[in-house]
Amino acid sequence: MTSSVTAKRPKSPPVPTQAILAKTFHWVNILSLLVMLTSGLQIYNANPVFGGRGGWHFPDFLLLGGWLGGGRNWHFAAMWFYSLNLLFYGLYILISHRWKKRFASSSDLKALQVSQNVKRKNYALHRLIYTIIIPVLLLAILSGLAMYKPVQFHWLAGLFGSWQTLRTIHFITVPIVILFTVVHSLLALTVGSTRLVKSMFL
Repeated sequence: MTSSVTAKRPKSPPVPTQAILAKTFHWVNILSLLVMLTSGLQIYNANPVFGGRGGWHFPDFLLLGGWLGGGRNWHFAAMWFYSLNLLFYGLYILISHRWKKRFASSSDLKALQVSQNVKRKNYALHRLIYTIIIPVLLLAILSGLAMYKPVQFHWLAGLFGSWQTLRTIHFITVPIVILFTVVHSLLALTVGSTRLVKSMFL
């Protein structure tokens, strides 16, 4: 007589749950970033930051707006969604005390140097990146406002020196924000696999 033992399947880790405000923030953030990126490239093509009007241009399939005026309209409209979204999310994590888990501390810096726990290092690196991106986002928004209303915000534009310096700084913040988005997503996959990423959007 033979006996069969039914092997128990290991339970899958529970799917993380996210607050509706966190999900809304991520959706608005991605959509407004996409609109600002494509419309910003339309503005760039009208007068490239590097090389003058004869400088390198981005292909049409990456552009939104059809012309300079259309690109500006899309860009500045998305800018308000993006900026207000960041403001509201900042207030949300402040009121909910989530900032304690979002931003780097001295213990995170120490963990990156001496900790042998890979997961602990990933969390520390994630919080460090979250912290570093804040001044970059502020620089992107402030330089954008200075170009949006150079007369009304002449004092702000003056802080950047020349108009070309202002445009260059604003342009450089774009690949930094894109790089942050990519690294942020990769770290989320490393820490919580696809379940964590899906929980933020579904």
